[in-house]
Amino acid sequence: MSDRLIVRGAREHNLKNISVDLPRDKMIVFTGLSGSGKSSLAFDTIYAEGQRRYVESLSAYARQFLGQMDKPDVDVIEGLSPAISIDQKSGSRNPRSTVGTITEVYDYLRLLYARIGQQHCPQDGTRLARQTPQQIVDRVLTLPEGTRFQVLAPVVRARKGEYETLLNDLAGQGFVRARVDGEVVDIVEFLKRDTKLARYEQHTIDVVVDRLVRKDGIDRRLTDSLETALRLAEGVATVEIVGDKGAEDESLTFSQHLACPSCGLSFD
Repeated sequence: MSDRLIVRGAREHNLKNISVDLPRDKMIVFTGLSGSGKSSLAFDTIYAEGQRRYVESLSAYARQFLGQMDKPDVDVIEGLSPAISIDQKSGSRNPRSTVGTITEVYDYLRLLYARIGQQHCPQDGTRLARQTPQQIVDRVLTLPEGTRFQVLAPVVRARKGEYETLLNDLAGQGFVRARVDGEVVDIVEFLKRDTKLARYEQHTIDVVVDRLVRKDGIDRRLTDSLETALRLAEGVATVEIVGDKGAEDESLTFSQHLACPSCGLSFD
């Protein structure tokens, strides 16, 4: 077969005896002013002749189910293979149509994202991951030997209120310390202060459940502390790694639910 598509004497519609040689297996663009004959050459001449020849090669029985195209007004077309035509006309007038719905790739993309996609919170971008208590324990135990850390229960996350009742309840359960708006305080002493939390301002409260050092033999205590934190904070726990002098502390937040550990937005 020729390495070129040869068109001689194309006169379809407004074409004026056009002759062109087009390389095969290449991306070719027809460009020009509106009405200059681009579609007449591509669709009404080359595609029409390719489709007509393909249909003629089929049996008489098969041809009766296919529309027969008229022979275009052209002297010679050589090196032509069966042709496929895709034009830019919309298949739907629905104003909500997208490229995905029109091309019918939407359902496949949805399946792809559901199977291999990684979910992130739409509010702050935090990756969402559901973990069991044992998975959380195993992750913490991968910390280097001698690492100091504390287990926190984030009971209030950027919410308005005074929370005096909550703090009293925590003290009654035997919890000694909490981090209130970034300050670690003795809960009982904090409640004795004259200055209370501003009712109409957002506050963050983390209960200090336990303080530990990564070493052999802490598995049971760590498990109990993490389960307590998860119970207090409705399935969320934070492990804050105490940094060396001059270094910032690092926080690892875990969730039993498909929820954002940072803002609490649930996706279950």
